[in-house]
Amino acid sequence: MNKKGCNRNSTQKLSTFDWMCDLPDTQKDTDFVEVQFKNTRKGYFLNSTKIPLEKGDVVAVESSPGHDIGEVTLVGRLVLLQMKKYNVNPEKIEVRRVYRKAKETDLEKYQEAKAKEQSTMIKSRQIAESLNLNMKIGDVEFQGDGNKAIFYYIADERVDFRQLIKVFAETFRVRIEMKQIGARQEAGRIGGIGPCGRELCCSGWMTNFNSVSTSAARIQDISLNPQKLAGQCGKLKCCMNFELDSYTDASKNFPSKEIQLETLDNTYYHFKTDVFKGAISYSTSPNFAANLVTITAKRAKDVIAMNRKGSKPDLLDDKIDEEVKAIPVNYENGVGQDSLTRFDSSKKRSGKSNRRSNNRPQNKPAQVPENKGIENKGEENKKPENKKTPRFQKPIKKTDNSTKENEK
Repeated sequence: MNKKGCNRNSTQKLSTFDWMCDLPDTQKDTDFVEVQFKNTRKGYFLNSTKIPLEKGDVVAVESSPGHDIGEVTLVGRLVLLQMKKYNVNPEKIEVRRVYRKAKETDLEKYQEAKAKEQSTMIKSRQIAESLNLNMKIGDVEFQGDGNKAIFYYIADERVDFRQLIKVFAETFRVRIEMKQIGARQEAGRIGGIGPCGRELCCSGWMTNFNSVSTSAARIQDISLNPQKLAGQCGKLKCCMNFELDSYTDASKNFPSKEIQLETLDNTYYHFKTDVFKGAISYSTSPNFAANLVTITAKRAKDVIAMNRKGSKPDLLDDKIDEEVKAIPVNYENGVGQDSLTRFDSSKKRSGKSNRRSNNRPQNKPAQVPENKGIENKGEENKKPENKKTPRFQKPIKKTDNSTKENEK
């Protein structure tokens, strides 16, 4: 279901999202099909015999010499769009044909040839080292019928591998084809997980590799640490170019980083620019962070205009504290204004008198009898005297006379 549906084929690199798979009329618009081989190698072939093909079918296609085995990854109108994207013009280029769906014998030969690739790559590296060639063989791919092998290598300089091809042909007994690739293409063929936790872009969806320079890191205020800027291929990360245009357009609204801001107290130098917040941080030292002050781009332009006129402001962040600093948010109780501790008693009460008072209504005063209202009128302001009786009394010493009197 994953291969024949609209989703990407997770087992193949550089797979295309087939957003036309739910439109049955588009599946028969063209006889061209896209066939993918090992890793990122793809080709477009003509289904001249009108074989009913779907995504995920293993087919035998024309090659030179013999035939090759691959998997159909796209059919229908979307194939024409992909051919236009990769500049494949069938009128100028001879397009090869699809022979048939792969049989059991074809798959057996394909598995036998595929099992030789790892051992062949190790042996080829030893031969290249023995010939003192400054090159690295990164991958070996056998053709489906086992009659041809493609050696992918990396080299900084031009390599004369005429003697190497002769040794390879005598050793492996197959037709040899050498292809030079770059470090980024090698990383795309090998694959892996990037520092972001996702699949490498070069093995997932990227087909064109543009040059990346350190100026992209400077524009985006990224620390120039070579260990963090380099990818698994050893080159600068391709993702540094993804947001470069947005940062370049946004930086036009900011003043130049080389302009110094003058105040009555200090001279401020540019330290950092936050493009998303539209704020600039200035320091009193040109080499390190000291007395950092963060202001908006508008305020920085105003100070620069004042300095050009010969005036200096008292403070750098005057009248813009509210714009730069975060506004505190006052949270409100959406359920109600009652406190969660409204049912908790503040003090523990004991005694019969306290129990009686708890039975009274909270907002109503205690009822006073009519007869005692007049007498208690003048006594309302008087405070009752607290006569404390000792809890324990000391024993009284009794004399002899007192005992006799008590006996009488």
